[in-house]
Amino acid sequence: MKITEIKILKVNSFMYVKIFTDDGLTGLGECGTWGFLDAAAEAVETFKSYLIGQNPLDIEHHWQYMYRSFHFRGAAVMGALSAIDIALWDIAGKHYNAPIYQLIGGKCRDKIRVYYHVGGATIEEIVSSCKKAKELGYTAVGHLSPFLDEPRTVPYFETGVQRINRAVDRVRLMREAVGDDVDLCLELHRRMNPGEAITFAHAVEKYNPFFLEDPIKPDNFDAMALIANRINIPIATGERIHTIQEFEMLLSRNAVNYVRTSVCLCGGITGTKKIAAIAEAHDTLIVPHNPLSPVSTVACLHIAAAVENFAVQELPDHSGPAATDRYVFDKSENVKALKQSDIVTKIPVVTNGFIALPEGPGLGLDLTENVEEIFPYKRRKVHTRLNTDGSICDQ
Repeated sequence: MKITEIKILKVNSFMYVKIFTDDGLTGLGECGTWGFLDAAAEAVETFKSYLIGQNPLDIEHHWQYMYRSFHFRGAAVMGALSAIDIALWDIAGKHYNAPIYQLIGGKCRDKIRVYYHVGGATIEEIVSSCKKAKELGYTAVGHLSPFLDEPRTVPYFETGVQRINRAVDRVRLMREAVGDDVDLCLELHRRMNPGEAITFAHAVEKYNPFFLEDPIKPDNFDAMALIANRINIPIATGERIHTIQEFEMLLSRNAVNYVRTSVCLCGGITGTKKIAAIAEAHDTLIVPHNPLSPVSTVACLHIAAAVENFAVQELPDHSGPAATDRYVFDKSENVKALKQSDIVTKIPVVTNGFIALPEGPGLGLDLTENVEEIFPYKRRKVHTRLNTDGSICDQ
């Protein structure tokens, strides 16, 4: 079997890679470099010159060849490699007539716990969404920002004491809304410095958050370790990094308790499985990062099925636009006509906060016909929130 063609499919806010073979099998993968999909697409174009004519089943060799062929790495390159890797595993599953998780070790569980995306520009919106998630049967909610998902067009300012006290009180309201029946996964979106993060963590500890995600910019592993070693709430981080070496450095510093692997960014199925093994050696669990489309979700589910040290899976609402649209840009900029469920042939079904293991060979889903024409591609805008003094506000 040989690879005959590789197509790049740009759909609304997503980018997919579809690989074709001479025996009729195709594979689908998604790129996680969501802010720079055009750059990742060019990386795929470069990798094409190597992949055409190759046996798609030599996945590990192709991964190493692409990763080590040049002197450069980075998010665009890794997003491209991840999409290709997922597509190759999709082909392998179809070739062997088995779900991907069966090819990477078999199942470690019978169903997969998920947490529901919750957001809002006001605490009233967030609390309402938390209650809705509980009514739907979810036992965990995430993307919970104690600092709110306010529009990026609104300049930000709070005093230090307001910043801490208001955020803590919002978490109190979230906890009161769901009781002890729902875990709260707090997403701080890099809004604090280390000192603030430590103060906030001690103040919010009594509400027992499941974890604090990215309280500071995650670039400095030592700073994250400083926080992790001075608080009593688990730290979740990792969505912005993409090599096994970076994750090892993060883990060796005891800087993380829940590893946020971005399957469509950190090397696809191949890369994520290796990162999970490193995390297991450190007695640490993974929480796959997933703000993308149902293709990403299903790729994550195969990892969740086969990895023993899995905790919970992030699940965006696939009935609307991308999570990266809903929470990054003004609501008026969203494409209201888009339902992610229209992009693919099927989406996972949640029952009482769990999803059944993926069915069918390979990934178990495909894109719908003519999806590029139905939902034309749109380039991401550069849109960063500012503080009232004009400086950058991380959100």
